[in-house]
Amino acid sequence: MAWNWAGTDIGKAHHHTVVLDSEGEVLLSRRVVNDEPELLKLIGDVLELGEDVVWAVDVADGMASLLVNLLLNHGQTIVYLPGLAVNRASAGYRGLGKTDAKDARVIADQARMRRDLHVLTPESELAAELRVMTDRRADLVKERTRKTNRLHAQLLSIFPALEHALELTNTGPLVLLSGYQTPAALRRLGRKRLTAWLRHRRVRSAETLAGTAVDAAERQNTRLPGETAIAHVVHDLALEVLGLHEKIHELDKLIETRFHQHELAPVIASLPGIGPLLGAEFLAATGGDLARFPSADRLAAFAGVAPVPRDSGNVNGNLHRPRRYHRGLQRVFYRSAMISIRSCPESRIFYDRKRAEKKTHKHAVLALARRRVNVLFAMIRDGQCYHPPTPVTTAA
Repeated sequence: MAWNWAGTDIGKAHHHTVVLDSEGEVLLSRRVVNDEPELLKLIGDVLELGEDVVWAVDVADGMASLLVNLLLNHGQTIVYLPGLAVNRASAGYRGLGKTDAKDARVIADQARMRRDLHVLTPESELAAELRVMTDRRADLVKERTRKTNRLHAQLLSIFPALEHALELTNTGPLVLLSGYQTPAALRRLGRKRLTAWLRHRRVRSAETLAGTAVDAAERQNTRLPGETAIAHVVHDLALEVLGLHEKIHELDKLIETRFHQHELAPVIASLPGIGPLLGAEFLAATGGDLARFPSADRLAAFAGVAPVPRDSGNVNGNLHRPRRYHRGLQRVFYRSAMISIRSCPESRIFYDRKRAEKKTHKHAVLALARRRVNVLFAMIRDGQCYHPPTPVTTAA
């Protein structure tokens, strides 16, 4: 069977598509607007060339979503070639310049020659929603971490004793800083009135927190330069972090609700260490579609928990983390493995055995994560929830 290969260099406003035949000759080269009528016309013109087509893209979502979904709706085969792979491959093609047309041709030619590229499949509505929500949550968590670090730095510059005494990842200290930021203000208010102020705002352990803050204020009587301006910044940052806490909490509830609506949710959540959030991240990364992964080994490779050899000369058995893997999925298996060490006796036994084999903590956790890929793959394949292994008893 003869094939044509259509490579598309994805852009925000425009894409560039180059079609090659089985011999690598250019049949079509066109720049198209990222707009449905133009893309439909391109698809029609490529299909009119008369051969079966494999499409290849260097971006699989975001600005490529419209083209990818139009192709999937037309029953087309699409493979994904990462942009980094395109850049590295370009060095082996004629011409030193970088153009969209050249990149599109490289994408098409690499798809023509390679058989290891990831095939894109239709994404369910629920999986798409979970992907959007988990990505949004990751952004909010990063923003909260950035603002919390900034809050630490600002408070440290005017009130070191209080910065050392407070745990700014908790709600109570943030509520305190939204009202009072300087030693003088806390001394004037006093322990009793500060306790009442915190209780009115439903802060837990208000008396303990008030005592900690006032004790810190009594240890610093020096007013540092810029205190008034920095106090305003601390006030604003505390409110912003509290707002991010609330957004993340509301999003967590929404993610949990949507996760439990997926048919695989009971199976995934039954594996020790995987709760609704990590389960949602797993579905967002894989769609829960094992058809994309013919074996547990392929899933492990995609998750970056299967080491690959990098031997050279007389050096053998030199294993390293793969360069291409899904970092979000690796996070799911690594974090769930960490949690399972504390909550699952079987995981703890496996981890302790790897540590006894002189493996580092990180390598022992990765080995456990790799083992859990096999378990979860089998659970989803068979539609069975996790059941702890039955202890083997020996006859007396």
